[in-house]
Amino acid sequence: MKAIWNNKVIAESDNTVEVEGNHYFPPNSITEGVLKESNLSSRCPWKGQASYYSIEVNGETNKDAAWYYKQPSDAAKEIKDHIAFWRGVEVTE
Repeated sequence: MKAIWNNKVIAESDNTVEVEGNHYFPPNSITEGVLKESNLSSRCPWKGQASYYSIEVNGETNKDAAWYYKQPSDAAKEIKDHIAFWRGVEVTE
């Protein structure tokens, strides 16, 4: 799987974990330097507290366009620290 934004591959992996239609990429599959910490957080009733990253590519920022779970619930432990994308990020094979 690949995650692409602003004409750049920002993540690529053969080992994503699919949950609710979203592909969660392992941390080591993310292109270095494209993710910037965000202050946004949200809560999923069954996965737990999500934290967000903004994506920076070619001088442009896609605010809060990636999320991950630092301490997911036991039911979602396979996505711990894995990163999923939205807000215009294309995820494709």
